[in-house]
Amino acid sequence: MGGADPTNLLDRRARSVLSLGVRAGDDLDHLLLDARVWIIAPCYKVREHIGRVIARTPAWVEGIVCVDDACPQGSADYIEAEISDPRVVVVRLPENQGVGGAVMAGYAEAARRGARILVKVDGDDQMDLAYLSQLVVPILLGEADYTKGNRFSSAGHLSGMPGIRVFGNAVLSFAAKASTGYWNIFDPTNGFTAMESSVARLVAKKPVARRFFFETDLLYHLGTLRAVVRDVPIPARYADEVSNLKIGAVAGSFAFRHLRNFVRRVFGQYFVRDFNVATLEMLFGAALVAFGGAYGLHWLAVREPGQVASAGIVMAAALPVIVGVQLLLQSINFDAMNVPTRPIHPYLRTLERIGGE
Repeated sequence: MGGADPTNLLDRRARSVLSLGVRAGDDLDHLLLDARVWIIAPCYKVREHIGRVIARTPAWVEGIVCVDDACPQGSADYIEAEISDPRVVVVRLPENQGVGGAVMAGYAEAARRGARILVKVDGDDQMDLAYLSQLVVPILLGEADYTKGNRFSSAGHLSGMPGIRVFGNAVLSFAAKASTGYWNIFDPTNGFTAMESSVARLVAKKPVARRFFFETDLLYHLGTLRAVVRDVPIPARYADEVSNLKIGAVAGSFAFRHLRNFVRRVFGQYFVRDFNVATLEMLFGAALVAFGGAYGLHWLAVREPGQVASAGIVMAAALPVIVGVQLLLQSINFDAMNVPTRPIHPYLRTLERIGGE
């Protein structure tokens, strides 16, 4: 067990370089060369774009895993025939597994090859790789386990985004806050993400959704691990790419999955793994709202025609509802303040180092 932990040394080097500001870009580039960053690019009907994605990948990225998700355009054959970048590794999936399945396969391959930070990039060239270091650095500094782009950080970032996507992402973001417990993030469907490899190995054991619900379901499972997630402001880019996501076809499924994850999260977090003041606020709040609502409806059902409710009856129905709603709001406030703040990957890295000695 002797010797210094190289990952801790890397964190200290990162802090010393960044504490000096932008003194020298070469220092940061050299630091990132040591970070063992790998890109995972799912490839499905992106043959016209994947070459540009690879060409724009910074030199400090150690490897690029291109996952051919049974692409009908033969992405794997095209990459192997036309792309000469020695960092590229092609993974072929015999059957289409969706974006989630492709990303998880890419995570496994990159981690097997020694990657420490795994960056997921779509193969359609929507993501500006000039922001790649901004995703990586919070993990490198040990301040986050998972980082993701946020296209809503400023009005200027939304200038290129279609209006329907702005509205849809706003609705999905609020639903995701409730179902995942990460009240501090926005734009949950953003696919420009980075994850520490030891955390990815834990996530790989979870039943993460394999298709379009992947990014949000991944956040839910990261929440069960108490991983720290951080948003990184990154503008959207839209050109001639065609989305495979049909909103009408997935709206009902997304709503059901959000509700399911919300119920699972609340039950697991506040009734199984812990029992605290928020649990009591939920129980008493729900009971009071139910009592007040039931009392009021019962009185309406049995009253005489034209009978006017007395002040006592009104208060007996309204007061429990008012107090119950206040208790439920307090439980939501507690939940929002209960977002994970201590990254787990330094602990996981230490366990891996001890186990390997």
